[in-house]
Amino acid sequence: MTKNIKIYSTPTCVYCKMAKEFFKKNNVEYTEFNVAEDEKAREEMVQKSQQLGVPVIDIDGKITVGFNESELKKALNL
Repeated sequence: MTKNIKIYSTPTCVYCKMAKEFFKKNNVEYTEFNVAEDEKAREEMVQKSQQLGVPVIDIDGKITVGFNESELKKALNL
């Protein structure tokens, strides 16, 4: 079953890069939003997470802030 995954990130964020590498390594498809440039995505991210920290990862509506590999594995059933 395919999950709907969004990652809200910035180009300079180390943890965002780690999260995207994790997704690539595990063949997980995701949609990326650069909140440094995309104001609409930034507002959406703040609405979902109540904060400005990145990455914010939305997996089928479950919000994870930051890069937590074990949490992501659990959320993705890996």
